[in-house]
Amino acid sequence: MASHLVPISTRRGFAVTAAAFIRPTAPARPLDERGWVRLLIALSATLLTAVLVYGLVRWLAGMAPPTPWVRETALAIHLATVIPAMPLGAFVLLTRKGTIRHRWLGGLWLALMLITAGVSIFIRNLNHGSFSPIHLLTLVTLISIPRAWAAARRRDFAAHRRHMLIFYTGSMLIAGFFTFLPGRTMWQWAFA
Repeated sequence: MASHLVPISTRRGFAVTAAAFIRPTAPARPLDERGWVRLLIALSATLLTAVLVYGLVRWLAGMAPPTPWVRETALAIHLATVIPAMPLGAFVLLTRKGTIRHRWLGGLWLALMLITAGVSIFIRNLNHGSFSPIHLLTLVTLISIPRAWAAARRRDFAAHRRHMLIFYTGSMLIAGFFTFLPGRTMWQWAFA
């Protein structure tokens, strides 16, 4: 039956035939490859990164109100790791997967997020020195990172993709928008 299929190219020892391009029904695409999800991630990450950079520039230029708590080591490290993680994570999610670049930048992003989550345990200026509901994201991050990494290591790319999409959306986009609530540090830097 397959004898009438003529290989049109070979790559890494696999023959690609013309029949490989003919499919009666399109396979279900993973969630992160749907156009509207990619567009939503790109727009959200771009908007948040722009406002983060704008607020940071305002603060560095002395145009934002004083925020002396930023001098606390934990918050300074948190901001230094989470601000570059926003565009880096979007870049890793939206570009080609499986490449050396994807693995290195993805590893760098996970390291930044691990540091971000680790130091956030010591940031308690929201709830009078106690843990606040936002610290649940720390727990989610510390659970999600090993799960996503383990899925990639065992080559379960569907699970890895799902973990990373949910993790990025929750830890960067949703949490990122909450950093701009009135009274929070980023709100003061950008809008006060």
